[in-house]
Amino acid sequence: METQRIYLIGAGIIARQHAATIRRFPRSEQVVLSVADPNKQALAVFTEQYPHAHAFEDAQTMLAEPALENDIVIVATPPVTHYELASAALATGRHVLCEKPLALDRAQARQMLATARTHGRVLGCCSVRFLHWPPAEAARRLLQEDVLGPLYHVRFLCVEQRNRPGIEYQPGTAWFLDRTKSGGGTLMDRAPYEFGVLNDLLKPTHIEVLSAWLANPITAGMSPASERDVEQHAGASLRYHLADGTTCMLTYERASGTHSEAQSCVEITGLKGSIRWIWPHGFISNTLTHTYDCNGRVESKTISFPRPDPEDLRFGEKPLYYFYQYLQHQPSSAIVNEQALFNFSCIRAIYDCALSEQPQTVVLGE
Repeated sequence: METQRIYLIGAGIIARQHAATIRRFPRSEQVVLSVADPNKQALAVFTEQYPHAHAFEDAQTMLAEPALENDIVIVATPPVTHYELASAALATGRHVLCEKPLALDRAQARQMLATARTHGRVLGCCSVRFLHWPPAEAARRLLQEDVLGPLYHVRFLCVEQRNRPGIEYQPGTAWFLDRTKSGGGTLMDRAPYEFGVLNDLLKPTHIEVLSAWLANPITAGMSPASERDVEQHAGASLRYHLADGTTCMLTYERASGTHSEAQSCVEITGLKGSIRWIWPHGFISNTLTHTYDCNGRVESKTISFPRPDPEDLRFGEKPLYYFYQYLQHQPSSAIVNEQALFNFSCIRAIYDCALSEQPQTVVLGE
């Protein structure tokens, strides 16, 4: 086995999840792990848990050694730093796996991919954690079997009343509530996973964001500045252009803080039937319901799934392991390069549409 080197930029909770994934690698004991973080306390906590890791106080020093062909750099820092750190790591001749959201805006994301191409490296995004949820895999199978017929509408709804990044979720992480550091609110934090799954299932060639809105419900726990700065409830109407030349509409809504009722539903509807399941974030369900016509009567069939096997890849292990598989030329669900840019651009286009009140178009491979 060629030496596998993993370089972590950032030593926080997410970085430790990535480090734990190394146990999944073949000959994991031979993987060389390095970590860089200017926060000495975070670095000390990391090295206490992973004493074999080489520790550095800055990424530039860590990446100063000559690159090897399969080196992986993981950017596990707040979004405001993703563009600069990922670009610098790519320029050293290393593959980069970046935490979600990929960047702050579409211009940064395009430039990151351009840098990866210039240096012949791969740019990946960590927005894969919800891929292969059992109901979504059942949905994939039914779509492949064409039991729904031509698709005309997709509904994604995930409304959580109090799961606000930086308040209920990871309280005290102030950058979540500062748009200049986070890039946005609930969309930037949660939608990378959601569009990762939707685009993986539907595989659009391009999308149009026809209308969009952002809202900040008045709630306790947020400063006046953050109430104005990051959205906690958002929605959009999108037209998906599919590979077979057909189109379907997507109605999208998500909230991390709202006065609306907590609810969740992912539903794909075609001319011959529909399938629906509950988005797992914040909701507990492991079933899928297929509804169709039977001689003029509405019939439904619910499929239940067992709990995941403890040996299955965990939520936090998927990004690095999928990326490693991709670089090893193995079958992989990694979201990389043009697909990573496309998925991120779908989310940014919702912001652009809401702020400009003008439709936006995103094309795969643009």
